[in-house]
Amino acid sequence: MKFAYKFSNLLGTVYRHGNLNFTPDGNSLISPVGNRITVFDLKNNKSETLSLATQYNVACVGLSPDGNLAILVDEEGAALLVSLISKSVIHQFHFQKPVHSVCFSPNGKKFVVTKENVALMYHAPGKKREFNAFVLDTTYYGAYDETTCIDWTDDSKCFAVGSKDMSTWVFGAERWANLIYYALGGHKDAIVACFFEGNSLDLYTVSRDGALCVWQCDTELDGLKVRPPKDQTEDKAELAEGLDEELMEEQKGKEVHGKASTHKKKEKGKRVKYSCAAKYFFNKEGDFNTLTAAAYHKKIHLLVTGFASGIFHLHELPEFNLIHSLSISDQRIASISINSTGDWIAFGCAGLGQLLVWEWQSESYVLKQQGHFNSMVSLAYSPDGQYLVTGGDDGKVKVWNTSSGFCFVTFTEHTSSISAVTFTTSGYVILSASLDGTVRAFDLHRYRNFRTFTSPRPTQFSCLAVDSSGEIVSAGSQDSFEVFVWSVQSGRLLDVLAGHEGPISSLCFNPVKCVLASASWDKTVRLWDMLDSWRTKEALALNSDVLAVAFRPDGNELAVASLDGQITFWDHENAVQTGSIVGRHDLQMGRKELDKITAKQSAKGKSFTTLCYSADGQCILAGGQSKFVCIYHVKEQMLIKKFEISCNLSLDAMEEYLDRRKMTEFGSMALIDEGTGDDDNVAIPLPGVKRGDMSSRSFKPEIRVTCLRFSPTGRSWAATTTEGLLIYSLDSSLVFDPYDLEIDITPSSIRKVLVQKEYTKAIVMSFRLNEKKLIQEVLETVPYNEIEVISSMLPEVYIEKMLEFLASSFETSRHLEFYLSWTQKLLMLHGCKLKTRSEKLLPTIQFLQKSIQRHFEDVSKLCDWNCYNMKYIMAISQQRGVKRTAEVSENEDLEDSNNDSVMEELPALP
Repeated sequence: MKFAYKFSNLLGTVYRHGNLNFTPDGNSLISPVGNRITVFDLKNNKSETLSLATQYNVACVGLSPDGNLAILVDEEGAALLVSLISKSVIHQFHFQKPVHSVCFSPNGKKFVVTKENVALMYHAPGKKREFNAFVLDTTYYGAYDETTCIDWTDDSKCFAVGSKDMSTWVFGAERWANLIYYALGGHKDAIVACFFEGNSLDLYTVSRDGALCVWQCDTELDGLKVRPPKDQTEDKAELAEGLDEELMEEQKGKEVHGKASTHKKKEKGKRVKYSCAAKYFFNKEGDFNTLTAAAYHKKIHLLVTGFASGIFHLHELPEFNLIHSLSISDQRIASISINSTGDWIAFGCAGLGQLLVWEWQSESYVLKQQGHFNSMVSLAYSPDGQYLVTGGDDGKVKVWNTSSGFCFVTFTEHTSSISAVTFTTSGYVILSASLDGTVRAFDLHRYRNFRTFTSPRPTQFSCLAVDSSGEIVSAGSQDSFEVFVWSVQSGRLLDVLAGHEGPISSLCFNPVKCVLASASWDKTVRLWDMLDSWRTKEALALNSDVLAVAFRPDGNELAVASLDGQITFWDHENAVQTGSIVGRHDLQMGRKELDKITAKQSAKGKSFTTLCYSADGQCILAGGQSKFVCIYHVKEQMLIKKFEISCNLSLDAMEEYLDRRKMTEFGSMALIDEGTGDDDNVAIPLPGVKRGDMSSRSFKPEIRVTCLRFSPTGRSWAATTTEGLLIYSLDSSLVFDPYDLEIDITPSSIRKVLVQKEYTKAIVMSFRLNEKKLIQEVLETVPYNEIEVISSMLPEVYIEKMLEFLASSFETSRHLEFYLSWTQKLLMLHGCKLKTRSEKLLPTIQFLQKSIQRHFEDVSKLCDWNCYNMKYIMAISQQRGVKRTAEVSENEDLEDSNNDSVMEELPALP
């Protein structure tokens, strides 16, 4: 088995914090998700989370005009320059302070960063190789409080910066004679956004109290004049005359210091002037709703504003005509973005983790995704590996498509936290257990809750298991210490299994036999024979409380995780322990900010809380309250690899040692409550005056792994963590794994054999070299009519490799019928021999089934649509045919009547 698993995708979380960005083509949306970014392809209905990550949560994202580069800045001010083409980090930089916004100029040559009360303009990285990608050009001062937003003119000559001090500053990106800086007031609250009009210096400013100011400039963009260089004598003469003081900047190297004007001065030459043309208010009289986000499309003059109550408005400027006023939810809208064509508007709600893309003209959703409100606690793969189901503390059950990364159905019938979820063997029924005292069955055909299982007395279910036939479902109770067994078909309670003396922590059915294993805090694992009057078959005694139990896929081995940090393996038929792994030290716990003891001491009481066998049963995955997931070899009982699921320092318990800079003589700085953690921090500037919610609290979520599951195909595994649902897949592109390689097997020698039309030999040689592109080249050279003959001649050793390659090719290749023919011939000719090794080949067959099933669903939808269109065309043609025959008959009747009248009018012939 290969262990080259790498991070593949992040599901379950679509938006956390920061600004949304559409790509220049308008078809994809970039959303910050924790310390990563996710790219949503809205045309092809796919999502991909890039593997690169910042140290803290991403605070803002700046996208270059060509869409090739992005700057990711985290909460601490550390920046990554990222290539969206190669999906890799090009450069790292630290701004030393938190950054509020990043914006590239429209020509792509500069970008501006706002931090504290300063705006910094940098040279944007070009196409040439540079030693330092971030070169500071000019520092702009002027605002007295934190700067909040940036916008550029279309020709990149000027930019505007909004501030919390209720002012907006217009700066020249170059040395203009008539515009160096200009300060605009007129607002009574912090500036949320500022926007230039298209090809103009006219400006719109929006403040947090719901006010919009329209500023008109007396100068066009072409009217900006380049300032000629002056010598020191001229500068001194100007200052002595008292002229030009209003727009005179103190240039120390590359610094521009703006000064607010309080009295009129003499003017020398024509300077750029702004005047407030109009002022509008979003809030009605007596209403107050905090404006939190805004976006403006210059071509269609569309202003979109979002509020703290979840309402958003669409206005047409400069007339301020209201187009739409709708509500997304009751949570604060954190970010808004409009795509290049102006058709789609993206909204991000940080409170709910919600991401919406709305087409405002047709008033329909292009994308509507929302993760779990609280943390996920359980997951399960469908039997074909195509779907994933997750359950969370918010009481919701969500089903995700692994290929697209989107959630396509959410079940909300539970009223409390979900404790376990699972699929039946058919793949179309989902079972979930909850602390609300119910086990529910959901149908994936009709998307409904068709069965609800309950206990005679109210109890909280902590675990769930369903047998291999899908007929029996069992759930363990954490307060009555019993296991309840129901029939899925009838919904009737079959039996209550008593015997445990502690809460039931885990249940698992044997995949081969109808044997149920139940683990409990009473330090025992009990085996129940479902076919023999629910009799206890065996009781396995352990030295500590049992937390998790799992059967090997062939059903011959049982793995048990206990509170003392050990994983023990049992031959459950003979009740004999076959091995054990001490994994407490492999967890490598981190120290939480509020912990009084070190991480090394706290690790002594930690253990694995979730177990999962690999698809072939050779290895086992284990995870717990740690940022590491360990994979062990069962036979050798040794650690093979540790996966670090996150490097996000915004989460708690990430570091082994606390930062000494945050330690004082009285303890950690984390013990000080600094407010709610939102923009509106709790502040009491005057007696009796309060801002924010004094009852709310800010906290750091702790990193942990709550559930692990291996895909039935064996090519990926998933983990529910604090960050979301992480998927790790086999990285076949970076692995050179030849099979029985010899010195004379090279790509050139394989192509020579292929030219000689020795196809069987060429296929065997290509599999021995094991390069995917070469195997594809050889297979696609084989004539269609010779597939059956070559399939019969292939050695048995290469059949499994051939099927695995075909399964992976179905996901990318367009030659569907060609590869289906190969699959059919191989299975028909070698099916009997493969059946003897079915247990070993099961992951490959399931991978093949998943690939074919996906194509079957796509093609069947297309065929159904074509059939519908054909029926529609036939119905219309029939209607037209009936109309034509009716018209023809009417015309004939008219002609006959006309002929009769003519014959009557003609005089009789002599």
